[in-house]
Formats: sequence, structure tokens, C-alpha cells
Amino acid sequence: MTTVADVMTRDVRTMTPNDSVVEAARCMDELNVGVIPVCDGEKLVGMVTDRDIVVRGVAAQQGELKSMKLADVMSAHVRCAREGDDVDQVLSEMADAQIRRMPVVDGEQRLVGIVTLGDIAAKNPDDEVDVAMSLGDISSPAEPDRSETGTQSLSQSQSGGGTQH
Repeated sequence: MTTVADVMTRDVRTMTPNDSVVEAARCMDELNVGVIPVCDGEKLVGMVTDRDIVVRGVAAQQGELKSMKLADVMSAHVRCAREGDDVDQVLSEMADAQIRRMPVVDGEQRLVGIVTLGDIAAKNPDDEVDVAMSLGDISSPAEPDRSETGTQSLSQSQSGGGTQH
């Protein structure tokens, strides 16, 4: 049995809930990653992705981007893996939840690493078929999350029914 500890990445860069969204974006650019774990001390309290920054920060226009904190845009309820978990089970959970990476925590919810589909594919070639199937499940299109108001606004702007300035 291959465990998460066999394939995970350790010594992951983290940020705090009070760090700025702009700092996180710069860090993602520097590290060439799309996710940063958010920790309070050593305890994992959330994850922030490049998509969180765009959708919850920029698109939602919650405030001045430069002063926006990670706590404003991060996902606080995060699925986690443990070092002793079976990689096949983790792959199945990732596919079910349509996620490409999971933080790895110990019994105290302290971050010890992260496991990604790429980690599993690169370090465990025997799971190539499972990784491909999981990626297919993860990548299947999701239903649009549009409110009634958002849909009406989109329809009006496409049909020319919106307010002209």
C-alpha cells in the first residue's frame, strides 16, 4: 500500500489569515503554484487558491484589493489527508470532491505537507490509470453557480436591455 507520506510534498510555504491577497498572489507567482495553505501558527485554518482570489476578491469586489486579507477570500472548510492514508483512498476523495490537491495534517490539525495529483503521478507510476481517472472526474464540468439576479443581468446585457451610459 502506498501512503500519502510516500508521495506528498513537505515544507510547504504557508501564509496567515492576516496576510494580504496581493502578497498571496505574488507568492503563487514566485512559487509557480495555484494554492497556498493558510495557517494560524502551525494549525491549518484554510486554503487560498488563485481562483479564490479572482472569484471572491476581484470579481465579487468585496473591497480594496490591496487591503483585502486572506481571511476574506480563503476556503475555511478544507478536506485534509493524513500521512498514513492510502493514496488510492485519497485519490477517490479528491475525485469525489473535484479537487486537485489536499493539505496533509497531523492529529493536531498541524500542516505537515500537501499532496497533489501531480505528486501521485510523478512518484507513483503504478497509479497512472487511477490518476487519469481521478483527473477526469475532477475536471468534469460543474454546473454554473448563478443567482437569479445574475442571470437576469446577463440576459439583459446580451439582449441590449441593460441601462446605457
